[in-house]
Amino acid sequence: MDKRELPIGFMDSGVGGISVLKSTIELLPHEDFLYYGDSLHAPYGTKGVDEIKQLTFNVVDYLLSKGIKVLVVACNTATSAAINDLRNKYPNMPIVGIEPAIKPAVMANQGGRIIVMATPMTIKQDKFRHLLSQYNEQAEIVPLGCDHLMEFVEEGILSGEKLKAYFDEHLKPYITDNTETIVLGCTHYPFLYPYLKKYLHNDHIHIIDGSYGTAMELKRRLEAEDLLNENQQGNIIIENSLESQDIIDLSWKLLCKPTYEKC
Repeated sequence: MDKRELPIGFMDSGVGGISVLKSTIELLPHEDFLYYGDSLHAPYGTKGVDEIKQLTFNVVDYLLSKGIKVLVVACNTATSAAINDLRNKYPNMPIVGIEPAIKPAVMANQGGRIIVMATPMTIKQDKFRHLLSQYNEQAEIVPLGCDHLMEFVEEGILSGEKLKAYFDEHLKPYITDNTETIVLGCTHYPFLYPYLKKYLHNDHIHIIDGSYGTAMELKRRLEAEDLLNENQQGNIIIENSLESQDIIDLSWKLLCKPTYEKC
């Protein structure tokens, strides 16, 4: 088989990476995709680094066994904890990770506060601190560890009183009159965008994530490696470690659900 015809492998700690997959399908509609969510072991963001690495490698090894041409680590926590080790172990495999969209937030900043919502583990990692150090003199950037927020998406809770109570307790104290941008630093969080926008009651606060930037980087890597496929109708396979039809149904629902103002 022509290597260009192999699928693109996606991994995430659960269903969150579907947000990145969604952006990528829009950009690369002729590619095949194999998505694997590790919801059985979610959340990654509250685990230790060694455990996150082991879980990540387990999923990646499975994807490699199925035959993929490039790997997308569509999980901020797994990227922070394991991306360097993955690249060292698989030097011949193009690997694309994801990081909180701090750079675009700073580039567009007009002087207001930038809040970065992410898992506690992402915020603790050297990779995040290094990213923050590049821009924290250019804008006021406030990291906000959102413990257990991703579980709302894993359970299909995308609005309602429980989510409001979570935002009241964890996010509202950080919102000021000067808040300009909220960066969604976990791939699960874009699915909460419609409710978060409604919750904020403020059209002046921008909400951004790294999905499109990751999709663009993936396209660049495919072009550089001569792996881009433009001659077929793309196919999508979604698998999950829970081996439950409910989680597969949720994954497909999220893939077709509007996150921002479009589907």
